[in-house]
Amino acid sequence: MTTEEAGLFRRSTRSGWVRLRTLVLLRWLAIGGQASAIAAAHLWLGLQFELALASAAVAAAVLANLVAVLTVPVGRRLTELEAMLTLLFDIAQLGFLLHVTGGLTNPFALLILAPVTISATALRLRTTVFLGLVAIALVTLVALFHQPLRLVSGEVLALPPLFELGHWMAIVIGIVFLGLYAHRVAAEIDAMSQALLATQMALAREQKLTDLGGVVAAAAHELGTPLATIKLTSGELADELSDRPELRADAELIREQADRCRDIMRSMGRAGKSDTHLRRAPLESLLREAAEPHGERGKALTIALEPQEAQISVQRRPEVIHGLRNLVQNAVDFAASRVEITAAADPAAIRVTIRDDGPGFAPQVLARIGDPFMRPRSGPDDPKRPGYEGMGLGLFIAKTLLERSGAQIVFANSPTGGAEVALRWPRARLEAPRGGELDPNPRLEA
Repeated sequence: MTTEEAGLFRRSTRSGWVRLRTLVLLRWLAIGGQASAIAAAHLWLGLQFELALASAAVAAAVLANLVAVLTVPVGRRLTELEAMLTLLFDIAQLGFLLHVTGGLTNPFALLILAPVTISATALRLRTTVFLGLVAIALVTLVALFHQPLRLVSGEVLALPPLFELGHWMAIVIGIVFLGLYAHRVAAEIDAMSQALLATQMALAREQKLTDLGGVVAAAAHELGTPLATIKLTSGELADELSDRPELRADAELIREQADRCRDIMRSMGRAGKSDTHLRRAPLESLLREAAEPHGERGKALTIALEPQEAQISVQRRPEVIHGLRNLVQNAVDFAASRVEITAAADPAAIRVTIRDDGPGFAPQVLARIGDPFMRPRSGPDDPKRPGYEGMGLGLFIAKTLLERSGAQIVFANSPTGGAEVALRWPRARLEAPRGGELDPNPRLEA
């Protein structure tokens, strides 16, 4: 992953999630509910309260919505501060409405949870904490100081003190619990979305490399005959021009350059036939290809098959190569001196184990390996991983890609020391289909 791509995942992108249209629509719903409740309480139930002040509170919300709609494009996404001020107004308006309609005696007092929950799902933690404290403070003030509701007879409608205390505690606990719960779930969804985006980017890059290898292999095959013809013709010309040294040298030069072109195409193409070769490979070759970028990093890297029957032909899939490569990179990063890759196959499954002799996985994170932490785990000065800032994405990408291919992955610490990653595929999911001849080469159009 490039520096520019990694920058997409280094900070939370939750700021700017909320559109003004969403908050305006939610406020219209709240206004409709508040107006309906006030009308029902006054006209149907006959409750007595400060109708003018309650109506003024609803009118203030209507005015705020009209100002927002007329002055700001409703499709605009709000900044963190703008969203916070909008929700702060909703909390204050609801707190004032509760103050003039009986305080916590009013059963709609629990709606104070709504603005805090919205903040927890869409805004940052410090903003949610601030709004939660404001909501708790207003609920406490409303519980202590409010205008009571009265029945038609003039009797004050009031809860027993114990019930009122329990109602206050329930609302405060609801603000804290729902706020933390909603924020936690939203943060995990955010982290998972960003990590899946990184996975898709990695898989797309690996697929492009595979496709490029297929094009090169096909080109090497198709150019083989013309190059052979050039070489043959230039050789014949050189023999016929034995009495003209200056022209003979030119013919020999043409033959040498044809040989050079052939060697270049062979080195560029990993297979000599067609793209079909790139779809399958021996298991050992697949493992060596995955480990190749990390073979010259100062750590001994060995690949062994146990038993030799494990040398079977498997599907050469980009997600498998990229996932194994990430696991090998992690092992090499933390290994003291060596990394061992072993493979085994039986009629039911194909198994691959990657071990290193490093410090192993930390016990406190062993159960969470494969989750996208989305925060730096080591800085540029970390002696174990110089110049690397870990965000948990590498192992997450590897785990996601390999599980997509059908692998079961177990992360553990080896009894002999170091980390150990065990992978198991059902044989039918990874083994290349048995068949006869290769697929025909596609015709290359000019």
